[in-house]
Amino acid sequence: MRTTARRLGGHLVETTHSSTALSGTVTKAAAGCTLQVRRAHWIGLLTIVAATLLWWLLTSVTGIVSEVRFPSPGAFLLALNRLSTAGYAGGLLWEHAVHSVRLVLLGFTVAVVVGVPLGFGMGYDRRIEAFVNPVFLLLRPIPPLAWIPLAIVWLGLSDGSKILVIFVAAFVPSVINTFTGVRNTRRTLIEAARVHGANRRRLLLEVYLPGSLPLIFTGLKLSMQASWTTLVAAELVGAFLGLGRVLSSAYRDINTAMILVAMVTIAILGALTTRAIGWAERRATPWLAE
Repeated sequence: MRTTARRLGGHLVETTHSSTALSGTVTKAAAGCTLQVRRAHWIGLLTIVAATLLWWLLTSVTGIVSEVRFPSPGAFLLALNRLSTAGYAGGLLWEHAVHSVRLVLLGFTVAVVVGVPLGFGMGYDRRIEAFVNPVFLLLRPIPPLAWIPLAIVWLGLSDGSKILVIFVAAFVPSVINTFTGVRNTRRTLIEAARVHGANRRRLLLEVYLPGSLPLIFTGLKLSMQASWTTLVAAELVGAFLGLGRVLSSAYRDINTAMILVAMVTIAILGALTTRAIGWAERRATPWLAE
């Protein structure tokens, strides 16, 4: 067995050459991993079905849990139908969802555009790290929600204040994970590229960038999740539309069914956006599937 460096899609990656028997073993292992993933999906589906059944038993059948404290499946469906057709808190379900998704994507995009290059620069050049890190360490412990009053003072109750708070929440994970990904790039790949005469530009684009992509995408997923959690908190204060607005109005009306509808909608949208990042990761890092 020997390990060499080769190019895949313009990137320098490591390749392990082995015997035919070992290749067959790897193929069997890959098939086993696929089977495990499918099994995990079925287990997750069965868990959701079991939880729904337990929910129905505790609320609708036995009445152990009062609907004042937690809605039954029937009340949940009625609230979902009301929000989807008649509207609630100033809009229909799709209007609230589209507004919230727009805010999340705007704040997330700005955070990624600023945070990923900054983290990359800090990881690649220790001079940039020495210059930026002291300020970053001071701002990092401040909770994103602590920026809400200042954001309102600066930008009022407009969407800009919410985008600013989302940006702060998504900024930190993107910087930290990008920084860690660059610093953890394999030295063997770096030295192999230098032996083959790679200049700084090619090192950055063909070694450091692909080497750090897995952790960069991990940071993007964490940033997206932070964006959704922060959005809800930001929309609870002075929002005119959005899923946070639905939660705020339902809380004042003591409408637990509507609260649950908003929570489930946020969970679904958060899961979909995170899976979209995972899809982009698989497309951007095809060598990880080998």
